[in-house]
Amino acid sequence: MPPSFNLPFVLSVAGAFLTSSVVAYIYVWPAIRAMARHDALRLLAAFHAFRFLGMNFMVAGFVSSELSADFANQVGWGDLIAAGLALVSMAALSWRWSIAIPLVWIFNIWGTLDLLNAYYMGITKIQNPGLFGAGIYIPALYVPLLLVTHVLVFMILSGADSAEERR
Repeated sequence: MPPSFNLPFVLSVAGAFLTSSVVAYIYVWPAIRAMARHDALRLLAAFHAFRFLGMNFMVAGFVSSELSADFANQVGWGDLIAAGLALVSMAALSWRWSIAIPLVWIFNIWGTLDLLNAYYMGITKIQNPGLFGAGIYIPALYVPLLLVTHVLVFMILSGADSAEERR
C-alpha cells in the first residue's frame, strides 16, 4: 500500500518551495551574483550554520513521542554534521584556505543529500506530519529555503557566471 499523505502539509511544503524559488530568483540570485565568489558562498553557507535546529527532533516534547527514533536520529545528526560543515566552509572561505572550494563542495553535497534523505524518510516512514509537533516548521518552511540555497551554491560552484567575471 503506498504511503498516504496529508494534502495541506504537502501544499504547504510546495508553497514554501515555490516562494523560496521565486524570492531567490528575483532578489537573492542577482545580489549574490554581483558578489565575489567566496563572499557569495560564505553568505549562503551561513544559512546552513543554523541546521543544528534539526537536533530538536531528538528532544522529548518538541516532537511527538510516537515519532520514529530512527528518523529523528538521522535528521538530527545529519543536520548537525551539515551545520558543522557549513561553519568550516565559512571559515575556509573567510581565510581563503586553498581547500575552501572543495570544502564547500563537500558541505553542499552532504547538505543536499541529507535534506533529500530526510524528505524521503518522512514520506516513507512518517504517515502523520502532526508527529513533528513544534518542529513542523522545519520541513514545511526551513528545508525548502535550505534546498533552494543549495541549488544557488551549486550554480556558483559550477560557474553559472564565470568565477573570473565574479572576481
